[in-house]
Amino acid sequence: MAAQIIDGKKVAEELREWLAVRVGQLKTRGIVPGLTAVLVGDNAASASYVRSKKTAAAKIGINSSVIELPATIKQAELDSIIDRLNIDRSVHGYIVQLPLPKHLNVAHTINRILPSKDADCFHPENVGLMTLGRPRFLPATPAGIIELLRYYHISTSGAEVVVLGRSDIVGRPLSIMLSQKSQHGNATVTVCHTGTRDLSEHARRADILIAAMGRPNTVTAEIVKPGAVVIDVGTNRVSDPTVEKGYRIVGDVDFPAVSEVAGYITPVPGGVGPMTVAMLLANTVTAAELAASPNKQLL
Repeated sequence: MAAQIIDGKKVAEELREWLAVRVGQLKTRGIVPGLTAVLVGDNAASASYVRSKKTAAAKIGINSSVIELPATIKQAELDSIIDRLNIDRSVHGYIVQLPLPKHLNVAHTINRILPSKDADCFHPENVGLMTLGRPRFLPATPAGIIELLRYYHISTSGAEVVVLGRSDIVGRPLSIMLSQKSQHGNATVTVCHTGTRDLSEHARRADILIAAMGRPNTVTAEIVKPGAVVIDVGTNRVSDPTVEKGYRIVGDVDFPAVSEVAGYITPVPGGVGPMTVAMLLANTVTAAELAASPNKQLL
């Protein structure tokens, strides 16, 4: 029996509707949430992603802008732009789109972002708060994955979760969030990576298998437990001369084969991707709400 498709587009749309209500409430107080993206260089994937964020923000009433910078920009010049955004009261949240050109220091750049405007939740202060279970914001992709599981009533409590990949953007924070003692956590989490001796053995035990490696079609039907929930975070461009663009986007999961084994599965595109954008907007709205109520305490 084919797996049930986890429709990220549908869930993201419902989330945006709720965010639009919160934006409307802020506007009655004279506050218009503002989101800015800093785009360095001409990475096509980054540019496309930033455009999608800008469009989605505008649809729910968020003021959105993009600062486009040349790939040759110096660190001091980028620092100056970040400093300006930090004090701009019309900007409630902003991101510096990754990856950056190699001559720029990613850690230095992230550390310079004002934590209360860190819409990506990359700053060490926000990562620390998330780890302690007292988040100001949540990292967008992990939070989007958990929201998908919640929406489809997929319980994580006591579940065997295997995360393939340990990046600071997805794998590592997601493993922390899912293992926390919380309503949508409380799972037993295994993180697999390039040093894992038998990845397949771990994957076959998973009630929930999350692929975030960035390698196309790595997860095959043979390593998926029958009935498992499979979340595909991968977004990989592979050559395909049969389509006009000359390429197509695939995930880390062999979707046709795995969908015949799994109980639930996310497609690529249309699964996790829309949720990442929606959760970034959620962080921006939260930032505006916190700025409007500076005495509000974090949990």
